[in-house]
Amino acid sequence: MTAMPDPLVTAVASLPHGPEFRFLDRLLTLEPGVSGTGEYTLRGDEPFLRGHFPGEPLLPGVLLVEAAAQLAGIVAQSDPAHAPMPGLKLTAIRAAKILGTARPEETVTLHARITARMGKLVSAQATASLRGTLILQCEVTLAGG
Repeated sequence: MTAMPDPLVTAVASLPHGPEFRFLDRLLTLEPGVSGTGEYTLRGDEPFLRGHFPGEPLLPGVLLVEAAAQLAGIVAQSDPAHAPMPGLKLTAIRAAKILGTARPEETVTLHARITARMGKLVSAQATASLRGTLILQCEVTLAGG
């Protein structure tokens, strides 16, 4: 019996990030080219936590935005109506509201929905929540090469 590829591994391969800068552990849902839901669990051993903040580690809000943008990139790259865009990167953040954060051993649930496409630009609305409480809402624009 042939093992099925892990959908997250396949999806993350569509992004330019290395393993050290991936903020998605699980892909829970994916409606290709439309929306997706994923999770990131803050382990507690991430190097950035040593300085943010010593003795009281918190996931930086900018990394919540990055996680949301990575999920939006996976959704965009999965669209069967559009060829994958090499080097897809975050190029704009709008209407970002960081309403909370995560601590080690907490799991953040992310959701991204594509709102527009124009050439090599993709816009998405994204949110992050922790135990059902909204901790981030934003709009991101991604651009591919």
